[in-house]
Amino acid sequence: MKKILFILLLNLLTGHYAFSQNSFSITGSVRDQKESLPGAGVYLSGYKVSSVADNEGKFKISNLKPGNYDLLVQMVGYLPYSKSVIISDKSVQVELILKESTTTLNEVVIRADPNRAKYIKQFKEFFIGTSPNATQCKILNPQVLNIDYDVTKSLLTIKTSEFLIVENKALGYRLKYMLDNFEYNSRTRIIYFSGHPFFEELKASGTKLKKYIDKRETAYYGSSQHFFRSLYAGNASEQGFIMNKMIKIPNPNRYPDSIIYKNLVRLKTPAKSTVISKGTMLRDSAMISFWLKQQDMPKYVDYLDRKEISAENVISTFNQNLKMLDCSGALAISYTKEKESLAYSKTGFWVFRPLNIPDYEISVANLTQNAVRFYENGSVYDSRAMLYEGFWAYEKVADMVPMDYIPLAKK
Repeated sequence: MKKILFILLLNLLTGHYAFSQNSFSITGSVRDQKESLPGAGVYLSGYKVSSVADNEGKFKISNLKPGNYDLLVQMVGYLPYSKSVIISDKSVQVELILKESTTTLNEVVIRADPNRAKYIKQFKEFFIGTSPNATQCKILNPQVLNIDYDVTKSLLTIKTSEFLIVENKALGYRLKYMLDNFEYNSRTRIIYFSGHPFFEELKASGTKLKKYIDKRETAYYGSSQHFFRSLYAGNASEQGFIMNKMIKIPNPNRYPDSIIYKNLVRLKTPAKSTVISKGTMLRDSAMISFWLKQQDMPKYVDYLDRKEISAENVISTFNQNLKMLDCSGALAISYTKEKESLAYSKTGFWVFRPLNIPDYEISVANLTQNAVRFYENGSVYDSRAMLYEGFWAYEKVADMVPMDYIPLAKK
């Protein structure tokens, strides 16, 4: 099965902060072009932190650490709004100016499309995921999704001017998700989406609350968030992570281009003899098919270098709030405290491994930049710096926990 590549540019990953002794606040006002907007909801992307604008349209979010935050604003009759705010060594004041929505309240216009149901189904699989937790997730307002499919590019694009509401009854969250962009290219099998999620707790107590807690911890452990937190703390190995280089080598099952080309030319050149038997035609047809398949095979395949990479050799301090992973190419990251499930192994995200490698969860981080900066809470500063394959590509919105999530148990 072909691998599926996945760029997860959730801007919750830019909701970074670093732990320090000082805490600051973001204050400001929410207004439109004419007046202040009392009652506007102000949220921190990737967190469970929020505020509501008072009678004068003013708000305040306190107890924040230095870092880069995304503010989200929601107000009936206005388009969702986001603004990036950087806190370095002092509190920040901002003015948030909203634009009126051109769509009247409760008015939804859906362009007739016989394939809409199919595209919505694809979107749910690639956005929410196909993990066991995904079966308990539901998009409550799919009617706000605007769908476009470009046949010439095999490109599915989905946008919306409203917050998506996602109810996750597996982890006990309701997400308000500001979707910036979603693309799926069926030719390259690359999925890309970016956006800003805000987390709200579903009401629960007793047995149900315990189930939520257990599943949240399972979702957190082994995730990219857990990995980068452990890298920052300097205990990635103790937390169960192993890093190896994933290198590309010539495909041993593919003939060189020169041989493939030579045979295709020979077989496609008409024979001088005017008498060609049926057996010869069938044989030549089979041989042409063989060499065409050879031509389509990848020239290179991934190879797992067995030599482990020591974190101290690739991690350095960038500044007082950031550390940096300095590496090139692709990293294979194994989480040794969990094994792959049967459900995962049947998906297109599965990463090939040598037979004598245990079936631990393996993710591949293709580094598009040689250096990746990250914060203590596990968020990545350069959100476009990595392209995920394997387990981290498999787990999506259904398996997300807030960036301020703290697990109760220790593995």
